[in-house]
This record gives sequence, C-alpha cells and structure tokens, in this order.
Amino acid sequence: MSLRFRHLGTLSVLALALTTSSLRAQQTEDKTPLGKKMTAINVAFRTIGQQITDSTKNASTMELLSTIETNAKEALALEPEKKAQVPAAEQEKFMADYKAGIQKLIDAAGKVHMAIHAGKNAEAAAIVEEMRGLQRASHAEFRIRRPPPPPAK
Repeated sequence: MSLRFRHLGTLSVLALALTTSSLRAQQTEDKTPLGKKMTAINVAFRTIGQQITDSTKNASTMELLSTIETNAKEALALEPEKKAQVPAAEQEKFMADYKAGIQKLIDAAGKVHMAIHAGKNAEAAAIVEEMRGLQRASHAEFRIRRPPPPPAK
C-alpha cells in the first residue's frame, strides 16, 4: 500500500515540475527583444547585488557588468512596448527619457566597474544601491506591468 502512495507522490511531483517548466518556457517565448535584453540585465544585476561586497568574486562581477553594459547599449536601439500607449505628442519625450535612463544605467555600470577595478567594493556597493533606485523609478515609468502567471495547482 505504501509503495502505491510513493509512486503516486513521485508522479505528482513530476507532473508539477513539467507544468511549471512549460509555463516558464511559454513566458520567455512571449518576450519582446527589449524584454530579453532587460531580463539578461536583471539576472546579471541580481547576481552583482549578492556578491558586490565579496572581493574574491570581483572577476565574476566584472563579467556581469560587461553583460549589463552590452545589453543596455543594445537596448538603446529598441523601443519599449509602452510607447504605443503614450499619446503621439508625448512619444518623442518618452523615448528621450527612456534613452537617458538607459544611458544612466550604462554610466552607473561603468562607475561600478571602475570602483571594483580599484578594489573599492564598499563604494561599488553604494553605487549598486543607487542603481536599484534608478531601476525602480525607470520600471515604474517605462514598463508595462503584467499580472503574474496563475499559480500551479
């Protein structure tokens, strides 16, 4: 009897794992080119935030900063999806503000890069905190908020 429950439990876990992975795959397929760039930036930024104070991980942090800078420079040529929701008369200002925000991100990543290169991890951590504030403000202005996917049952 307990063997049946064990098999049933295993099958349930496997079914849940397959459902969750297919939902994630579906979400990534729906992303725009800009969304893919921003996801790459976000993944790198989160990792930097976790390891910025650890000087033994400076080489990894430098690589992640390069990822941020590369994707941000490519994002300059793309348009946010939210632009279509902005009145035509305000779209030019919207795009100028968007590009200025991306440029601030690139500049801040350069400052972190220089601080890490100089061995000033505490200073770099302070700049990363400033970048978090920039991220929150920019996302509020330029990102379309979508409802989260339904929870797996």
